[in-house]
Amino acid sequence: MKIKLLVLSFICLSNVIFSQMTQTVKGKVVDKVTGIGLPGAIVQLRSSALNLVVTANNDGYFKLQNVPVGRQSFLFSYTGYKPVPVSDVIITSGKEMVLNIELEESTINISEVEVKASNDTDVVNNMQSVNMKSFSIEETERYAGSRQDPARMAANFAGVQGTNDSRNDIVVRGNSPAGLLWRLEDIDIPNPNHFAVAGSAGGPQSIINNKYLSNSEFYTGAFPANYGNALGGVFDLKMRNGNNEKHERTFQFGVLGTELTMEGPINKKTGASYLVTYRYSTLAIFSSVNFKIGTSAVPSYQDMGVRLSFPTKKAGVFTFNSIGGLSNIKIILSKTYERPKELYGDLNRDQYFASNMGVGILNNVYALNSRTVMKTSLAYGVQTLDVNHYLILRDDNFKPNDTLPHILGYNFYEGKTTLAWYVKSKLNPKNSIKAGFFANRIDVNFHDEVKINSLYDTIAQTINNKPFKTRIDTKTNFYLLQPYVSFVHKFNEKLSLNTGVFTQYLTLNNKYSVEPRASLRYQFKPNQVFSLAYGLHSQMQSTYLYFAVPDSIVNPGTSPNTGVLVANKDRVLSNKDLGFTKSQHFVLGYDYFVTKHLKFKTEVYYQYIWNAPVYVVPSSVSTLNSGATFNRFFPIYTMVNNGSGYNYGLEFTVEKLFHKHYFFMFSGSLFESKYTPSNGKTSNTNFNGNYMTNLLGGYEFNVGKNKKDILSLGGKITYGGGKRYSPVNIAASNAVMDVVAQDDKVNTLQFPAYNRLDLRVSYKINGKKVATEIALDLVNVLSTKNILALSYAPDPSNINANPLVQNYQLGFLPLFYVKFDF
Repeated sequence: MKIKLLVLSFICLSNVIFSQMTQTVKGKVVDKVTGIGLPGAIVQLRSSALNLVVTANNDGYFKLQNVPVGRQSFLFSYTGYKPVPVSDVIITSGKEMVLNIELEESTINISEVEVKASNDTDVVNNMQSVNMKSFSIEETERYAGSRQDPARMAANFAGVQGTNDSRNDIVVRGNSPAGLLWRLEDIDIPNPNHFAVAGSAGGPQSIINNKYLSNSEFYTGAFPANYGNALGGVFDLKMRNGNNEKHERTFQFGVLGTELTMEGPINKKTGASYLVTYRYSTLAIFSSVNFKIGTSAVPSYQDMGVRLSFPTKKAGVFTFNSIGGLSNIKIILSKTYERPKELYGDLNRDQYFASNMGVGILNNVYALNSRTVMKTSLAYGVQTLDVNHYLILRDDNFKPNDTLPHILGYNFYEGKTTLAWYVKSKLNPKNSIKAGFFANRIDVNFHDEVKINSLYDTIAQTINNKPFKTRIDTKTNFYLLQPYVSFVHKFNEKLSLNTGVFTQYLTLNNKYSVEPRASLRYQFKPNQVFSLAYGLHSQMQSTYLYFAVPDSIVNPGTSPNTGVLVANKDRVLSNKDLGFTKSQHFVLGYDYFVTKHLKFKTEVYYQYIWNAPVYVVPSSVSTLNSGATFNRFFPIYTMVNNGSGYNYGLEFTVEKLFHKHYFFMFSGSLFESKYTPSNGKTSNTNFNGNYMTNLLGGYEFNVGKNKKDILSLGGKITYGGGKRYSPVNIAASNAVMDVVAQDDKVNTLQFPAYNRLDLRVSYKINGKKVATEIALDLVNVLSTKNILALSYAPDPSNINANPLVQNYQLGFLPLFYVKFDF
């Protein structure tokens, strides 16, 4: 009788397993500090119906087969290490799931509540977790309004402003978005956005594709000592390996592009693999049916990403990583006979814009022993710009003249060759150290010429064939050297200290910076943590700024602070000696896991900035306000490092991690952002919105046969302070046909509050061999008219009318895509 019951139970269990669609889950379990595989690590599927368990092989790799599709949870453990639960991973029929898990060495056992508190938001960087948010690729798709863009997804975090629909600039705690560092596979890279402008870190469309990303990190200040040359934050991106056992494909078609991803083994015996992604814009198709994207022009762009991985038995692991993008747009407004309504570009000129970006990184990771790893990287990154503007002159009927004067043209090339190296070692369970350097050779070839450059260059002069003024004409190279060291000490299981020093030396002008960093983390209760962080940070200026030729300079031989300005007839590069802009950042944080899946987090911060470039004459101009538009800042006077500023604020987040079909997050920030330029008057920065809030969430329904398909509904409400702006000098604006602010009243005005409602719906279908996803993002569902800026667009038929118009941000924007994994 017992045998019959046993056989019957086995048959029933078999039916449970094989009546469902299943998939393989595999990956690697490694030590959190060294990244070395942990042989024999236990991997367990946590399911009410199944209890599948496997152990990792000698290199830490594991494979768990016959895992049912849908949301699944896993537990990873290893003797002497803290166990890590990974909850609600979505398993689909179209692609194998790869999980790479880091375990932290411990001397005691801890409860699952503690594990959740320290690991559920998987902290990848073993050197520090203060001010850092780790995000998964699923989050870039799950959050409504993110457009599968990591930068726009990060705008949901506390301390980050996302009030510009035209760009994905990351404004962290009131800092200029130019203060952000982009890093890929441990290498600093150029701005990874299409239509990028020199001196910026954002753009309207990301080059980054989430199809090739692994879990990555985002820092909001006081970051650890292995990061530098940034004031605001750090976006540290990682690329995933391709499947080393099975060829897989992903095809996606949508409003923002058509893309194909291919991955698979190069050599199954060695584990070598490839991953290639290519995307081409499809906006031309949708523009032809009057699809509104904020401009009448049709942006054209394409991008790709590549990762090749070659493990060896004796020489470590070699990887090649590359991303790149090409983009161009022609904004032709001279064909219109009414005031244009454009979100992008200036309203009084035809504009031709092209930008390209690419980076290639060759890495080798080599384990010296079971506790020490060395990484060597050789990389090359490049960014180019080609831009031309033609002035539109109109008659009383708003008809443009037949001849459009060429008023601006520039070609920028900036390449960077980087040799990077580090060694990190776990001396014992309580102490670890990391030391390394970046040696960067920067090659530039800049040429810029303009007709309208200041209040003295009037439209009348332009019409009378005024010659071009060359603002930059240089071809040279120099070096940026960046050694660093960091040390982590765990006093016990509750208290840990991270200290380090990052240094920079710029050979262009022999400027240097020594930057101490420190953070303290105290887990005084199993589910509560206090943290304290301090960092001294510095950043070199936008490269082109060093080579800009000002109209006026301080009389040679006199003090920059007391000398008399004279015309720069000899084209002296008076800004070449500018030093690093510097800041000190203090952060106090508190984390509280109310339950295993509900977290409260708050941080209070203060940041003081000094050495910011400002004009040598009294003025409101400061580089602390640059980097958030499609226009570059060009100095007309000599600049000196006499500017300062400060940011302070309070941030708070309530987050329900995805569990039991739903998630939600509320993030809020209250802040002040001020600066003091050469006129001595402390004013609001361009980024002082004072407050920012986001409320987002989503729910999943299991539908279809066997409840293995997923219907997801989500939404987001954004509400924040409006953009700062200044009263306009109308007479000066008419003279140069551009907006000229009143210098003594900069940023004293503020547009109404920014608010936007986004919705998202997606449906995932798990077929036998193909997984299909259909998704629709409804951006700004209520078509709220948020004001972006003022533009100069006079009406020739009414010379007494206000020549300024309000530029509104995007209205209702429906974005959809369909994706096939097979």
